[in-house]
Amino acid sequence: MSVNVIAYDVGTTGIKTCLFEISDKITLIDSAMEEYDLYIMENGGAEQDPNQWWQAMCCTTSRVLESSKIPKGSISGISFCAQMQALVLVDDKGEPVRRAMSYMDNRGEEEMKKGIMHGFRISGLNVSKLLRSIMISGAVSASVKDPIWKYKWVENNEPEVFSKVYKWLDVKDFLVCKACDRFVMSEDSAFATLLYDTRKDKNGFSKELCKMMGVQFKHLPEICKSTDQVGTITQKAAEELGLMAGTPVFSGGGDASLIGVGAGAVSEGETHIYMGTSGWVSTVVKKQRLDINNMIASIIGANPSYFNYFAELETAGKCLEWVKDHLALDEIGVFLDKKQIWEDPENIYKSLYDFMMYSIKSVPAGSNGVIFTPWLHGNRCPFEDHNARGMFFNIGIETGKTEMIHSVAEGICYHLRWQLEAIEKKVKTLPTIRLVGGGALAPLTCQILADVLNREIETVENPQNVGAVGAAVTIAVGLGILDDIESSKKFIPCKRKFIPNQENISIYDQYFPVFKSLYKSNAKSFRILNQEVSGKSSGGNDEYKTPSSMSTGIL
Repeated sequence: MSVNVIAYDVGTTGIKTCLFEISDKITLIDSAMEEYDLYIMENGGAEQDPNQWWQAMCCTTSRVLESSKIPKGSISGISFCAQMQALVLVDDKGEPVRRAMSYMDNRGEEEMKKGIMHGFRISGLNVSKLLRSIMISGAVSASVKDPIWKYKWVENNEPEVFSKVYKWLDVKDFLVCKACDRFVMSEDSAFATLLYDTRKDKNGFSKELCKMMGVQFKHLPEICKSTDQVGTITQKAAEELGLMAGTPVFSGGGDASLIGVGAGAVSEGETHIYMGTSGWVSTVVKKQRLDINNMIASIIGANPSYFNYFAELETAGKCLEWVKDHLALDEIGVFLDKKQIWEDPENIYKSLYDFMMYSIKSVPAGSNGVIFTPWLHGNRCPFEDHNARGMFFNIGIETGKTEMIHSVAEGICYHLRWQLEAIEKKVKTLPTIRLVGGGALAPLTCQILADVLNREIETVENPQNVGAVGAAVTIAVGLGILDDIESSKKFIPCKRKFIPNQENISIYDQYFPVFKSLYKSNAKSFRILNQEVSGKSSGGNDEYKTPSSMSTGIL
């Protein structure tokens, strides 16, 4: 038996629509990518237009059907993998009442201070709210970027807009609503609000937490499983998407849940590292764990039998995009060779990123002493500081841009090592780690990670599509093709292994403590430089759109 399905990978900078055939394996038939805007504001805001997500979903669906020649009537279901912890406020018709606030948005600092940082405190948080949150949900809204503080920011600053709110949705849940007119959230999205009760036999949104945090319970939608069929495509949505009305719609999950599924890391102790626009280290655990000091929590996954012990890096591949735009284009020849790279069909470079990686491959481990910190938009784990920023440390008169670019890849890997160390204080990880995301496309990045971590690294087929693969798995389980999420491992074998280079390990072991010291040494300076800037513009709405990327998966 084989079926055709469509999985939507809804990222920070664009949507990738993948058409898969599911039989005894998951085979990618065709895909299409469409970008949309990310609005970055001077007051810490980061917003997107939900209707741009839908428009991108519609145009990419039409393109994959036209390109593949697969009839729309043969599509057995659609599902989603999406960025998480956005705030999408909609009216009773499912239309957004304002632009969505991205997971990157950090405007809710005052709301967080009033909501959980007053009174007697532990680790800076109100002790009674902290302990009660942990008891109910196994986590706490301890980051200014958590969606509760976005919700409260809208309530406090845009009361007229807030009065129009019917439901609070996340990114994929908005798209599900557009497709089938259902206001639902999968369990992992619901947990990401940090208002979800994880206690046995009490699973669901907590009225107590809502009251404690000042959230209107009526704004929260119905909860479902990631593998549930939540509806069918309406006639209106079918006309816009180019699909058949009545096609099953499955809820899917967030990227933090389904990328691990697509990586094949679904059993206890298995760890995957994601290197896309953002990055993370995630280990599958049987019981919830929480490390407030290092900002690591156990989040509900697509498989309800397990949790993902999850440490997030705000900007990973985004740092490489920054490097491409601001360093590479004017020195290592990409700008001059750009026309040739794109127009020569025999050219070995699939993208500007491939050419950039090729240009730095001879730089030695340690980048001749240059260290980069990948905190271009603040950081969450193992320290929470939205004022933290990136830096190049220890530049000398002989330093060139190739060393600087190489140090960016190393800096991302140093930070991932820091997170892995923090994870291993609480849980046991298996020796081999799966690396996925666009960063896994570059063998150089894979080898640097293996050397920095001193761990064997595995990659899979099409690592930039693992979120969509995870979404396809939810359809396969929902249709009864697979018994459960864990049985999907047989579909996702290792494609390539990277063994640590012993000579490089000693260099990275020497430089890693220096990397970690850079935050502590500069935290006060970050606060002086960046809080002051934020304060001057806190009442303004000045914004800019991030430049569109020429991504082939690294973002």
